[in-house]
Amino acid sequence: VQLQASGGGLVQAGGSLRLSCAASGRPSSGFTMAWFRQAPGKEREFVAAFRWSGYTSYFSDSVKGRFTISRDNAKSTLYLQMNSLEPEDTAVYYCAATTRGILSTLRMSSSYGYWGQGTQVTVSS
Repeated sequence: VQLQASGGGLVQAGGSLRLSCAASGRPSSGFTMAWFRQAPGKEREFVAAFRWSGYTSYFSDSVKGRFTISRDNAKSTLYLQMNSLEPEDTAVYYCAATTRGILSTLRMSSSYGYWGQGTQVTVSS
Protein backbone atom coordinates (compact mmCIF):
# COMPACT_ATOMS: atom_id res chain seq x y z
CA VAL A 1 0.00 0.00 0.00
CA GLN A 2 1.31 3.39 -0.94
CA LEU A 3 -0.07 6.53 0.63
CA GLN A 4 0.05 10.05 -0.77
CA ALA A 5 -0.76 12.87 1.63
CA SER A 6 -1.50 16.44 0.64
CA GLY A 7 -3.33 19.57 1.72
CA GLY A 8 -1.18 21.13 4.41
CA GLY A 9 -0.42 24.81 4.57
CA LEU A 10 -0.41 27.98 6.61
CA VAL A 11 -3.65 29.24 8.12
CA GLN A 12 -4.67 31.69 10.80
CA ALA A 13 -6.17 30.51 14.05
CA GLY A 14 -9.84 29.77 13.60
CA GLY A 15 -9.35 28.82 9.97
CA SER A 16 -9.76 25.52 8.19
CA LEU A 17 -7.72 23.10 6.11
CA ARG A 18 -8.50 19.79 4.48
CA LEU A 19 -5.89 17.06 4.28
CA SER A 20 -6.11 14.23 1.78
CA CYS A 21 -4.57 10.79 1.89
CA ALA A 22 -4.82 8.71 -1.26
CA ALA A 23 -4.11 5.00 -1.02
CA SER A 24 -3.05 2.74 -3.84
CA GLY A 25 -5.53 -0.04 -4.42
CA ARG A 26 -9.07 -0.40 -3.11
CA PRO A 27 -9.63 -0.53 0.68
CA SER A 28 -10.93 -3.84 1.97
CA SER A 29 -13.00 -4.49 5.08
CA GLY A 30 -9.88 -4.84 7.22
CA PHE A 31 -8.47 -1.53 6.10
CA THR A 32 -7.90 1.27 8.59
CA MET A 33 -6.46 4.66 7.73
CA ALA A 34 -5.34 7.16 10.29
CA TRP A 35 -3.80 10.55 10.77
CA PHE A 36 -1.01 11.21 13.22
CA ARG A 37 0.85 14.42 13.86
CA GLN A 38 4.18 15.38 15.29
CA ALA A 39 5.11 18.82 16.54
CA PRO A 40 8.75 19.85 17.01
CA GLY A 41 10.20 18.30 20.12
CA LYS A 42 7.12 16.17 20.75
CA GLU A 43 6.18 12.57 20.15
CA ARG A 44 3.97 11.54 17.30
CA GLU A 45 0.36 11.53 18.43
CA PHE A 46 -2.87 10.06 17.18
CA VAL A 47 -5.32 12.46 15.56
CA ALA A 48 -8.04 10.45 13.83
CA ALA A 49 -8.76 7.14 12.17
CA PHE A 50 -11.33 5.53 9.95
CA ARG A 51 -12.15 1.83 9.81
CA TRP A 52 -13.63 0.51 6.60
CA SER A 53 -15.11 -2.29 8.69
CA GLY A 54 -18.21 -0.58 9.99
CA TYR A 55 -17.30 2.75 8.40
CA THR A 56 -16.49 4.21 11.80
CA SER A 57 -14.41 7.27 12.66
CA TYR A 58 -12.33 7.85 15.76
CA PHE A 59 -10.83 11.08 17.03
CA SER A 60 -8.46 12.18 19.76
CA ASP A 61 -10.00 14.28 22.50
CA SER A 62 -7.95 17.28 21.40
CA VAL A 63 -9.58 17.44 17.96
CA LYS A 64 -13.01 15.96 18.62
CA GLY A 65 -15.71 18.37 17.52
CA ARG A 66 -13.33 20.32 15.31
CA PHE A 67 -12.04 17.70 12.87
CA THR A 68 -14.12 15.38 10.71
CA ILE A 69 -13.34 12.52 8.35
CA SER A 70 -14.82 11.77 5.00
CA ARG A 71 -13.85 9.37 2.25
CA ASP A 72 -14.09 8.78 -1.44
CA ASN A 73 -14.17 5.04 -1.95
CA ALA A 74 -13.79 5.35 -5.71
CA LYS A 75 -10.54 7.24 -5.22
CA SER A 76 -9.44 5.27 -2.14
CA THR A 77 -8.95 8.62 -0.48
CA LEU A 78 -9.50 9.71 3.08
CA TYR A 79 -10.01 13.36 3.93
CA LEU A 80 -9.39 15.09 7.24
CA GLN A 81 -11.37 18.32 7.48
CA MET A 82 -9.83 20.52 10.14
CA ASN A 83 -11.92 23.41 11.40
CA SER A 84 -11.41 25.94 14.18
CA LEU A 85 -7.69 25.39 13.96
CA GLU A 86 -5.54 26.42 16.88
CA PRO A 87 -1.80 27.17 17.08
CA GLU A 88 -1.50 23.95 19.07
CA ASP A 89 -2.52 22.06 15.92
CA THR A 90 0.72 23.08 14.25
CA ALA A 91 2.61 19.92 13.32
CA VAL A 92 3.62 17.65 10.51
CA TYR A 93 0.64 15.45 9.76
CA TYR A 94 1.14 11.88 8.56
CA CYS A 95 -1.37 9.48 7.15
CA ALA A 96 -0.99 5.81 7.92
CA ALA A 97 -2.74 2.60 7.02
CA THR A 98 -3.03 -1.02 7.99
CA THR A 99 -4.82 -3.97 6.44
CA ARG A 100 -4.90 -5.98 9.68
CA GLY A 101 -8.35 -5.04 10.91
CA ILE A 102 -7.23 -3.41 14.16
CA LEU A 103 -9.58 -1.83 16.69
CA SER A 104 -8.23 -1.65 20.23
CA THR A 105 -4.82 -0.44 19.05
CA LEU A 106 -5.83 1.96 16.30
CA ARG A 107 -4.53 4.93 18.30
CA MET A 108 -1.03 3.46 18.38
CA SER A 109 1.37 4.41 15.62
CA SER A 110 3.04 1.00 15.89
CA SER A 111 -0.19 -0.59 14.61
CA TYR A 112 0.30 0.86 11.15
CA GLY A 113 2.66 -0.60 8.61
CA TYR A 114 2.15 1.89 5.83
CA TRP A 115 2.96 5.57 6.07
CA GLY A 116 2.70 8.50 3.73
CA GLN A 117 5.02 11.43 3.62
CA GLY A 118 4.20 14.17 6.08
CA THR A 119 2.45 17.39 5.26
CA GLN A 120 3.10 20.54 7.27
CA VAL A 121 0.22 22.33 8.95
CA THR A 122 1.04 25.68 10.49
CA VAL A 123 -1.54 27.69 12.42
CA SER A 124 -0.61 31.25 13.24
CA SER A 125 -2.05 33.10 16.21
